[in-house]
Amino acid sequence: MASDGISYEMTGLPELLGKLDGLEYDIKRKGGRFALRRAAQVLEAQAKANAARIDDPTTGRNIADNIAIRWSGRTFKKTGNMMFRLGVLTGSTKNLEPGNPDTGSGGATPHAMLVELGTKFTPAQPYLRPVIDQAGQQAVDEFVTQYSKKIDRVLKAAKKKGAGK
Repeated sequence: MASDGISYEMTGLPELLGKLDGLEYDIKRKGGRFALRRAAQVLEAQAKANAARIDDPTTGRNIADNIAIRWSGRTFKKTGNMMFRLGVLTGSTKNLEPGNPDTGSGGATPHAMLVELGTKFTPAQPYLRPVIDQAGQQAVDEFVTQYSKKIDRVLKAAKKKGAGK
């Protein structure tokens, strides 16, 4: 087919792509991490409630006090996927004093895994494993709500930015 001499040059495309990249970063990284943390906090609250039912009130060692969520930087660096871990900060079992003394609230809870999984002498009393069944849908709902809010804010800001120019 012969060329009829008509040409068209698009201008402004690099600026648009730059804005889209910025929007992508803002939504994926900032908004996604915030929404994911809020969802993890729902699961953390459920795990703490479960552990509080099991904890022995006569001792200062509370598993519920040591349940925490942590950002998984390694997973993010390796795969680019955002991830929070939910678990028990048990404290070092290597540095326990002889006799394993009770150090009070917030102290080491090396028995947390034994309570969760059980031993041949005691039955398992799971407090972490049932969390996803108990509060999984609430966590998903919280994630969707928070992520939706962030997308709305970003779109509103982009609209303002576009109208101002």
